[in-house]
Amino acid sequence: MNFLDGEILYIDKPLGWTSFDAVKRIRGALTRRLKVKKIKVGHAGTLDPLASGVMIICTGKATKRIDELQAGVKEYIATVTLGATTPSFDLETEIDATYPTEHISKLLVEEALKKFVGTIEQVPPAFSACKIDGKRAYDLARKGKDVDLKPKILVIDSIELLDYAQNQITIKVVCSKGTYIRALARDLGIALNTGAHLSALRRTKVGEIRIDDCLSVDQCAELIRTVDIEMPEDTNNVKH
Repeated sequence: MNFLDGEILYIDKPLGWTSFDAVKRIRGALTRRLKVKKIKVGHAGTLDPLASGVMIICTGKATKRIDELQAGVKEYIATVTLGATTPSFDLETEIDATYPTEHISKLLVEEALKKFVGTIEQVPPAFSACKIDGKRAYDLARKGKDVDLKPKILVIDSIELLDYAQNQITIKVVCSKGTYIRALARDLGIALNTGAHLSALRRTKVGEIRIDDCLSVDQCAELIRTVDIEMPEDTNNVKH
């Protein structure tokens, strides 16, 4: 493999890790193996710390393909808890309000989900990486400041109800780049005349890459440590 000329790696990002944590681990493994001080490493599509699953990591010249790769359709398996909201729309923050769920039925959920399929407008979460005047929205939100984000146009190809219980559902969502499943949980709660938040999320597909195609972070680091390495002919720009 030639990591400097560019390779594309598929990893299963662990729960609790930031996307940067995963990139940092792979970059560290590469710099040690290649005995270089710097190498370009980037990821194609951020995953929140409370989400796991498919993450595409590019090295060297392959980082030029990041925009292309992250434009691929995404597939998620999401667990949504009904009857309670949180400021972050997931478990990063504590429950701030509770609502009745006695009126909710499986049929009501199925009908509500249909409203979100197709081209829709979605307001991103305040606890997100969106920028406001050059600052990350989540930095402002965590300081208790008001965050005013504009709706974004996105496409949800399909939503399938996989499991239903009175206070919790599991759905499979196929959607475009830029979709916040946390925001979908918020909006679903509103549509059901209750509150809702995301309690688990796993990205199972990006473009044609499925979770079964991915290595764990440890497996990827071991691959880098043991695989046959090619070095580019022109190493003038490589910092040793």
